[in-house]
Amino acid sequence: MTNPLMKSDPATRRELVDYEIAPHPTPEPITIAPRYYPDPNASPEAGSLALYWNILLRRRWSILAVVFLATLTATLASLKMKPVYKATARIEVEADTPQTQMLNDRYQQLQTDQDFLRTQIQVLQSDNLAWRTIEELRLADNRMFADESRVTESQAHKMKLIETFKRQLSVELVPGSRVVLVGFESRDPELAARIANTQVENYSDYNFRQKYDATRQAAGKMEEQLDELKAKVEKSQRALVEYERQNAILSIGEKQNVVEQRLGEISTNFTQSQNDRIQKEALYNQVQTNPDQVPAIANNEVMQKLEENYANLRGQYVEALNQYGPNYPKVLRLDKQVKEASALIAAERGRIAQRIRNDYFAAARREQLLGATLAEQKKESGNFNRLLIEHDLLKGDFEANQQLYQRLLQRVKDATVIAGLSSTNIHIVDPALAPIIPVRPRTRLNIVLGLLVGMIFGSMLAFIQDSLDNSLKSPEEVEMLIATRALALIPMKRLTRAERLLATNRSINARENGTAILNVAAQATSEQSEAYRALRTSVLLSVASRAPQTVLITSAKIGEGKSSTALNLAMALAQCGSSVVLLDCDLRKPVLARLLGIQNERGMSTHLTGHDSINDVIQPYKEQPNLWLIPSGPIPPNPAELLCSEAMESLFGELRRRFKHIIIDSPPLLAVTDATVLASAVDGVILVVESGVTPKKFVSRARNILDGANARLLGVALNKVHMRHDGYYGSYYSGYHA
Repeated sequence: MTNPLMKSDPATRRELVDYEIAPHPTPEPITIAPRYYPDPNASPEAGSLALYWNILLRRRWSILAVVFLATLTATLASLKMKPVYKATARIEVEADTPQTQMLNDRYQQLQTDQDFLRTQIQVLQSDNLAWRTIEELRLADNRMFADESRVTESQAHKMKLIETFKRQLSVELVPGSRVVLVGFESRDPELAARIANTQVENYSDYNFRQKYDATRQAAGKMEEQLDELKAKVEKSQRALVEYERQNAILSIGEKQNVVEQRLGEISTNFTQSQNDRIQKEALYNQVQTNPDQVPAIANNEVMQKLEENYANLRGQYVEALNQYGPNYPKVLRLDKQVKEASALIAAERGRIAQRIRNDYFAAARREQLLGATLAEQKKESGNFNRLLIEHDLLKGDFEANQQLYQRLLQRVKDATVIAGLSSTNIHIVDPALAPIIPVRPRTRLNIVLGLLVGMIFGSMLAFIQDSLDNSLKSPEEVEMLIATRALALIPMKRLTRAERLLATNRSINARENGTAILNVAAQATSEQSEAYRALRTSVLLSVASRAPQTVLITSAKIGEGKSSTALNLAMALAQCGSSVVLLDCDLRKPVLARLLGIQNERGMSTHLTGHDSINDVIQPYKEQPNLWLIPSGPIPPNPAELLCSEAMESLFGELRRRFKHIIIDSPPLLAVTDATVLASAVDGVILVVESGVTPKKFVSRARNILDGANARLLGVALNKVHMRHDGYYGSYYSGYHA
């Protein structure tokens, strides 16, 4: 048998495989293709950025709407605002250090430069200074400053004017310097400059008068204390003189030096005598304990020589005794010499012991005498020190009072001079000039900010909309949700003017959200046509042994493109040379006859009710060979009963014998039960899902209905996909299509 696929074009032969349709095929289980998994080598950061970018592109109209509204709002607000001018005066504030120390000690401590500058900024913004400027310039009666003229002198009105003044006043410290910028904002540039300069002048005057008043006040108080200090000086001086007279104190310094020097010398001698006595006492105790060790203890040279002589004579005596015997004259003479040497040693030992004893007792006596002298000298020094302490107290009191009096007197004189000086630490660097360019509104900046804010909030709105979007948009979501494969991604396409005109000439209603209905026939090389051919290939290869003969096309809800999908799939199969019949089983809202320009007086309803035979209702589509259509016919009152009748089963049997492929367009699953009835009688079902529109719960419910009817779901056709905005590969290969 010749394979009809060999008659088709080479592209079709490359993408299809040979298959045979038995006269009465036995349904076989559907083979689910493996799922798609992302590339493990792909960068997650790149994927996340691409996902965010796709979301922004998909929601671009929402973003543009928010950007437009934000920019328009900023532009209108800027144009409605009255221009506000800001005049700025530049002043230098030096550290407020007094020329003399009188104010430094009494009224303030030295502050850091920054603390002083921050304090001066607060003074410039004080209510008192603001009110002085308001009164001096009569701002309460100026409509450019206050919206209403002054009608009352109440405290509330005064505070309101001060608050208005402080809102328009700005005081800033230039970083890293002592320069302060005093600015004022007003709709009148001349008034703004006049107020800023007046505020600076009032601040300089306030600073001068504050220092002048403080100086005069300090001088007055010090003059009051001067008399008290003078009386204290005289009283302390009289007490000191009387004390020196009573105790006969003439020269404290010399006497104090003699007493201290003598006490030091006696203390040193006493310490030395103690050390000497201790050493001699230790030597005496050794001699008393070991008399035989006197020569070693004394370390006497005479004793050492006597012992050496004794040892020499003793050696000669022993040698002669051993040689000549005890009665030999030489032996007797040596014996006498030995005894004389021994007597000399004993006498010398006695003299050494007596000398050590005498030295010890002499050292002890000397220590005793020095101790008594030291005690007496300490007593005398203590008496003198007590006398000196009282004298020093009186003298210190006198000197302190005298010094304080002298300093206070000098400060009173200095304060008198300083009070007359007109110096100030405030210097005007640049007076305020009437500005030419307003500071508000900054129209260009506001428009740019409005644009940026709009982009930010628009992007936030886009992500919020995307997070709230519960529709299916990718094959991966389809596989995760209902565990089936996406057979094809059918891209969205907007009809051009020529395409709309062509569709009108062919009496085609291109109403399905701008999707070209006859893509396979009218645009053979378009992206949509290639997508339907990919769907054809997926359907033919969806079963391992043979392609499904009867395929039902349905959707979860209306408007998802199931009719156009059924029509283009039938055309794609017919282009392979296979005989294809397209059944319009949507007996409630049929569209296929109108799309193909075929009469709809006869069709499924008239055949199932027995009015027309099958040959009467089958109509060929002349523009596409091998394609036939059975339209729906007039809308019957009982579509579901007709579709589940024996006549429908007989029709399926007859069509299986005549045609290689039977494509059935049915109503949505969730709307009526017609598709559920047909799903159990076909070889496979294709569920059409509109990308980014159909809610996930609708798709899940449709899958559950098909499973309940024991239908064989071949897969999902994801329709109206924004290929360029959802990150699909198809957008990168647009150059391959016409």
